[in-house]
Amino acid sequence: MANLSSFDLNLLRVLDALLIEQSTVRAGERLGLSQPAVSGALKRLRLSLGDALFFRSGQKLEATEFALSLKEPLQEVLSRVEALISPRDAFDPATDEYRFRISGGDFFAEMLMPALAEHLTAHAPSLRVHLVDLVPDDRVGTLASHDVDFALLPETPLPDWAEGEPVFSSSFSVIARKAHPRITELALAPGDVMPLDLFCDLGHVLFSTEGNPKGLGDEALARIGRERSVAMTLPVFSGVYRAVAGSDLIALLPSALAHRIAESANLNVFEPPIPVDPARLVLIWHRRFSESPPHQWLRSQITELLHPLNA
Repeated sequence: MANLSSFDLNLLRVLDALLIEQSTVRAGERLGLSQPAVSGALKRLRLSLGDALFFRSGQKLEATEFALSLKEPLQEVLSRVEALISPRDAFDPATDEYRFRISGGDFFAEMLMPALAEHLTAHAPSLRVHLVDLVPDDRVGTLASHDVDFALLPETPLPDWAEGEPVFSSSFSVIARKAHPRITELALAPGDVMPLDLFCDLGHVLFSTEGNPKGLGDEALARIGRERSVAMTLPVFSGVYRAVAGSDLIALLPSALAHRIAESANLNVFEPPIPVDPARLVLIWHRRFSESPPHQWLRSQITELLHPLNA
């Protein structure tokens, strides 16, 4: 095994990139190195650490048990070193260049990103923001592996290395296609409360990233001893309202989104017959970035842009 006096610490960056990318080619792209340079560094790592570290499995590299045991401690060490040597100059959004990755659903593509794009164009033209949807069942975990800078998620328990701030709370509205025969028969006007029996009789489209057929609407109905019929689930809100627009199904949608897309999607918006608990969204990040001026600035901009959407 190597000792610190003889070990090339630059190899740790290569190991970190390999653990994230599971490919010498992609690790090289992440680090700005050629594939042969990464392969050479991996050979030196194997000799220094006395372990194979990775083995070929199909088109990717699989980490050994020893390599996996190094992943989180290594990322923590590298983050601390980076923070230690990073200059603490004042952040100027008007001129500084940064790239951010935000994990969030298509709700934010519709409700946040256009306003954020306009805001950044005016106030931070060199900042780049990418909205991504990574590992739906482990979006919190993507913060730990450096894959995203922020995640916009429903309220959820956080590990001790993460911090969060409530940024958005939304009530729900019922959407249905215009000229829906059952609704037209009852002469309901947009904005009216949909009768409970009709709400339960009609088939529903439910937003669920994991195909769960129960949601906040079902919890609200269960409190009064009623049920609804969920005909399908979809992992994106755009799919939900398009399915409703092309059928006699209905759906509960966050009110701000429902009113935003109603006209263009040829939908009418109604009030639900029972109170549905609001959806509460939290902006979360890794504690390593809590004191980072660029991160602090962008967090505040996102919070301010989402605040008017609270309903």
